[in-house]
Amino acid sequence: MLPIDERAIRASFRNASRKEASSLTLPPAFGEIDFSLLDYLGWSDPKMPRRAYVVAQRDDGAPVSVLLQQTEQRTLARAQCSWCEDVTLRNDVQFFAARKAGASGRNGNTLGVLICSGFGCSENVRRLPPLAYEGYDREAARAQRILRLQQHVQGFLRELEA
Repeated sequence: MLPIDERAIRASFRNASRKEASSLTLPPAFGEIDFSLLDYLGWSDPKMPRRAYVVAQRDDGAPVSVLLQQTEQRTLARAQCSWCEDVTLRNDVQFFAARKAGASGRNGNTLGVLICSGFGCSENVRRLPPLAYEGYDREAARAQRILRLQQHVQGFLRELEA
């Protein structure tokens, strides 16, 4: 992911009002984030406990920001993240809903997704997988997981704007 500043984040929201975008709280230590290690930037708003944000980039490099609402109830069963597909279950997975963009969203349509509650997907896919069998290419498997995460995030953004 390319570095992005606060102004670009606030201007790139697809499913939030100007007021919602202007009232967001950036993640702690925002200025120290290493964007080269991220496929998307996600965080929960410390001032609004059930509100979260995701910032990603389209294939053309344009930033896209999305406002998410976390469900009140935690997921009771262990669920798998829809984006990173992490199977080690180190992280809790939470259901988030996003209002669709445009007229569809104004009519109340939403899109739901299970995501790691701490938005640690980029870190999860960059961990070297265990050796599955003799001759298993762990580096290629890691590269494939990174690519799939990027595809899942892009697919979510496309569906949100459809």
